[in-house]
Amino acid sequence: MKMSALLIPLGLLVAVPAMAEPAPTATAQHQGQASIPFADHGGVDDWRAGDSRTIYFRDSHRQWYRATLMSPAFDLPYVEHIGIDAGPTGTLDKFGAVVVKGQRYQITSFERVDAPPKKSGKGQHRIDAPKAKPAK
Repeated sequence: MKMSALLIPLGLLVAVPAMAEPAPTATAQHQGQASIPFADHGGVDDWRAGDSRTIYFRDSHRQWYRATLMSPAFDLPYVEHIGIDAGPTGTLDKFGAVVVKGQRYQITSFERVDAPPKKSGKGQHRIDAPKAKPAK
């Protein structure tokens, strides 16, 4: 009787940690959920239009983010200014929106990227174009 009374608590001590899952870390919980805090108060340092549905934002820590819009904003590649609708929290994320020429465009995805893509050679001025090799 005494031996079985000792084995039950010992078995529980071994089984309980094996059944418990480790708590997810803060980085694992927020993985894929990028955001720029204080976007409406200087959190966004720069922006670039990728195409009519893509905007790249740079935060004050020089980290780039790509926002994909729900519908195309055809004027986006040609405007100099956009508005940021970060909502009541002031955080720009996938629930935010941008305003282009008075029209509001909802953001559907917002993710962290290394940098915006390099611009192609199209549209370069003759002075800026790479030098041609001399003919032989």
